[in-house]
Amino acid sequence: MNKNTLQYTCLRFDQLSLQQLYDLLHLRQVVFVVEQDCPYIDADGKDPHCYHLMGYDSKGVLQAYTRLVPKGISYPDYVSIGRVVVSQAARGGGQGKILMQESLDWASKLFPDTLLKISAQCYLLQFYTDLGFQAVGEEYLEDNIPHIAMIKK
Repeated sequence: MNKNTLQYTCLRFDQLSLQQLYDLLHLRQVVFVVEQDCPYIDADGKDPHCYHLMGYDSKGVLQAYTRLVPKGISYPDYVSIGRVVVSQAARGGGQGKILMQESLDWASKLFPDTLLKISAQCYLLQFYTDLGFQAVGEEYLEDNIPHIAMIKK
């Protein structure tokens, strides 16, 4: 698979096909619950309010995904990007950075002139810093994984 040729699409929840919904839930569970050994409630009630950015490979397999969260859902005054995930098969070729750049581009189109806030896993601090995010506040545990809040202006 050429990891840099994913085809991205961004849809509101009510525009997702059942297959797309299944694909994104499956990818999130494979990575967050199984690979990261982090049992948590993925169906947190936010998905119906969000946009879903999906990167499919040429065989129609979802390889990368983020959830674009409008202001007021995760944070009162910020738009957020969450559930950032790249499949194991697509890692190692810069796809995470491509995914986040696509996410930032879509967020600026969908929510112009709004600040972004994310809850970043601490081991990815430099990754998000390189994308223009700045850490704010103290480190905290979210689902037993160290996180830090980050803001991008």
